[in-house]
Amino acid sequence: MTSDARGQGARTKGRIKFVVRMLILTLVAWGVWRTFVNARGEFAKEGIDWQALRFDWLCLAMLFYLIGMFPSCIFWWQTLRAMGQQPTLGETVRAFYIGHLGKYVPGKALVVVIRTGLIRSNRVDTTVAAASVFVETLTLMSVGAVIAALLLGTILRSDPGFVLLAIALAIGAGVPTYPPFFRQALRLLQVHRANPDIERALDGLDARLMVTGWALISTGCLFFGLSLWATAKAIPGEHTLPALSDLPLLVATVSLAMVAGFLSLLPGGMGVRELVMIPLLRPHFGQVVAIAAAVLLRVCWMAAELMIAGILYFAGSRPKELDRTSAESSLSTR
Repeated sequence: MTSDARGQGARTKGRIKFVVRMLILTLVAWGVWRTFVNARGEFAKEGIDWQALRFDWLCLAMLFYLIGMFPSCIFWWQTLRAMGQQPTLGETVRAFYIGHLGKYVPGKALVVVIRTGLIRSNRVDTTVAAASVFVETLTLMSVGAVIAALLLGTILRSDPGFVLLAIALAIGAGVPTYPPFFRQALRLLQVHRANPDIERALDGLDARLMVTGWALISTGCLFFGLSLWATAKAIPGEHTLPALSDLPLLVATVSLAMVAGFLSLLPGGMGVRELVMIPLLRPHFGQVVAIAAAVLLRVCWMAAELMIAGILYFAGSRPKELDRTSAESSLSTR
């Protein structure tokens, strides 16, 4: 194959990738709009004027959510490096935040596809990158479930059913991330056929890395709770709204809802997160606030993900185009 043919093939492949990514962005934007329209219907049922919402609080909720995601991003970066890969922090941040849009596709496998597609290079192997995504994601789920179980079972002394649910989810998500188990699982899946060096990469998954991950992600869960707090503050009218002293409840609620939504494999945990959040919030703040906060949180998070993904996608696309153009110019000169 000539260099011109290879170049044409690369350009065609690039255009296809661009169309697919734009389609995903469009679908998520449509999802945000539909969620917002449905939220207006829910607000009308509960007697809430959506035009009276405090959008400054909603913007703060979005910011807290994006901050809460960042520790998981750092853990993914550290996991990649521990597995012998050399992505830059900027490449990792871009792939991480854009990849979150994949969870709105049934099965959520597109998260892995998008992240690995954006992070792979001559410094990052595709197979290792895919394995690292599973490590980061399952660790996030495990940490969230454990935090929810501890808070609900001790400080909050909540319904034992929710505590048992959190424990079960923690085991389900946490056991696969235990390094010896994870290595064995990849061996059973015969991943080494795709990458004979995967065994050496897996040696980097040790207890020190996992402890670091748990510490980082625990910090992120705190900001997820703050995001729910700010979301509830946006609700207008005379209602009992959460205070900062309610943060343990909010952290436990949103952490358990995230884990349940993820393990449901439904796009974005649609409906499942609300089924967890509303019963936990209702006894403390009433039916109206519980429903409104759960629905608003989904709108805020989807909007934040769409916004940051759009910014990072277009901000990172130009340098790559310039690099490719420079490389082609260099080859033609030779």
